[in-house]
Amino acid sequence: MFSGIIADVGHIAKAGDRDGGLRLVIATSTLDLSDVRIGDSIAVNGVCLTAVNTNKKSFTVDVSRETLNCTEGLEAIGAPVNLEKALRLTDRLDGHLVSGHVDGVGEVIEFSDLGESWKLEIRAPQALAKYIAIKGSITINGVSLTINQVKDDKSAGCEFSVNLIPHTLVMTNLKNLHAGSQVNLEVDLIARYVERMLTAQQR
Repeated sequence: MFSGIIADVGHIAKAGDRDGGLRLVIATSTLDLSDVRIGDSIAVNGVCLTAVNTNKKSFTVDVSRETLNCTEGLEAIGAPVNLEKALRLTDRLDGHLVSGHVDGVGEVIEFSDLGESWKLEIRAPQALAKYIAIKGSITINGVSLTINQVKDDKSAGCEFSVNLIPHTLVMTNLKNLHAGSQVNLEVDLIARYVERMLTAQQR
């Protein structure tokens, strides 16, 4: 489990084929890997991956073809990636509960400078539209954010926007986005449980 508070922006240093998927070496600049052991989870651009090797400046993960087909940003060597180690039970939860299981890929419609902040507008797939609500939480490339506006489009899902403060841009790879960029989305876990409870009661 994660919080959506990014600890470092690393990059994909190496990528090699492995049984139809990829073995990635992720280089870090400031992420402390001294307490990471083989088998531990690290979120990479919002995707929960298992460390199969570590050293002081990098860690290695295996990514299945299924994961690659359902996510974005894990295949290009040199690509910047948001990194977060898994939470301990004693850690502060500054963002929201994030599983690291990407629900879908969204597309950036607009990324504009508002002066004191930046507006990021994204089109989400139809299957995720019902989980996206004003003032609710969403994870974009592993970053915990609050939804400001939602506009539904029955034929194309929904469009929603978030505001990014300068600190968020400095600490994440979201500053590299532009219209047409693809991003990993994870909806709020609470929304999924509410839906499950409601649908179970109707049966």
